[in-house]
Amino acid sequence: MKPENKKSKTIMIVAGEASGDMHGAHLINQMLKRDSTLKFYGIGGKKMKAAGVELLADASEMAVVGLTEVLSKLRQILKIMAAMKKSMDERRPDLVILIDYPDFNLPLAKAARKRGIKVFYYISPQVWAWRKGRIRQIKKTVNRMAVILPFEVETYRQYGFSVDYVGHPLLDMVKPHYPKQELRKKFGLAEDKITVGILPGSRMSELKKLMPELLGAAEILKKEIPEIQFVLPLADTLEESSVTEMMSGCHVNIKVISGQTYDIVSCADLALVASGTATLETALLKVPMVIVYKISLLSYVIGRLIVNVQNIGLVNIIAGKTIVPELVQNDASGPRIAREALSILRDEARKENIIKELLTIRAMLGEPGAAIRAAQLALDML
Repeated sequence: MKPENKKSKTIMIVAGEASGDMHGAHLINQMLKRDSTLKFYGIGGKKMKAAGVELLADASEMAVVGLTEVLSKLRQILKIMAAMKKSMDERRPDLVILIDYPDFNLPLAKAARKRGIKVFYYISPQVWAWRKGRIRQIKKTVNRMAVILPFEVETYRQYGFSVDYVGHPLLDMVKPHYPKQELRKKFGLAEDKITVGILPGSRMSELKKLMPELLGAAEILKKEIPEIQFVLPLADTLEESSVTEMMSGCHVNIKVISGQTYDIVSCADLALVASGTATLETALLKVPMVIVYKISLLSYVIGRLIVNVQNIGLVNIIAGKTIVPELVQNDASGPRIAREALSILRDEARKENIIKELLTIRAMLGEPGAAIRAAQLALDML
């Protein structure tokens, strides 16, 4: 612990979406454990605010999926960018910590470097999936990079940039508090019914595209398996009213629960999950899943031209093969989602094999303690 009479260090920290907000909060807590005098400000969500960050903008204002979808919020995003650059001039932070969210954070890294402010990047952009050339920009603007996937070290090494592998932060977070049957009882769910989790994403843009298809799939599943129940863990970035409004025309009862996401997902025999961090969280909870992904047609066409990975789901990318089904664009329809779900629910051997494969994912992600290791790297830069 540093002496209290020393001038406290100021850190600007930026996370542009729900998962970054979560990882940022854990990083901040670990840094404050080691130096309680640190002052944080920047962009994040409820979790980072609770950890003590003075928010200049809320991450929910910036959360979009797809290359064309960003246009609808471009003016607002540029306004926030200008405010962050101005804050660098006025507050002169001792360190800038950037968490994923590359289209905003990489230009911010450049602005910090120009001002002589050190940059610590925690959780690499997915340069291994698309626009690998960004590594050259990262080399020029980022002082230190902490990566959370083991193969990312080699990706950067090929470009002559040494990065620190800290392990995956989800290993410390993703764990249920009670056994499945106890959790079902706790949440008012029938203990003996097949339970399906619905995870439509953490952004309104995802919700609008995926929710109608997921509700359609739920109605089909209910017809096929009358004794089935559905539960939806509400993301912090969404208002419950937005979800319930979309569900108003649905003929299936879906229990919406805020908070306690990991316990809620643990209740499920199967999850229907929007592509993103939630797929890896679901995998660590050993719950079989169907991954769904839907963006605007233009974004999809452009993405197909520049993305160079076979799979879109993190769980499949890490495994290096397709262990759970992925339904993209037109395939992410109610009937198709229901068909894939039924094929898993009705095939016990397949279900068990998926669970076995998911266990190997955990083994590939290193040891717990990512936030602790990342916090020390950041503190070493002050």
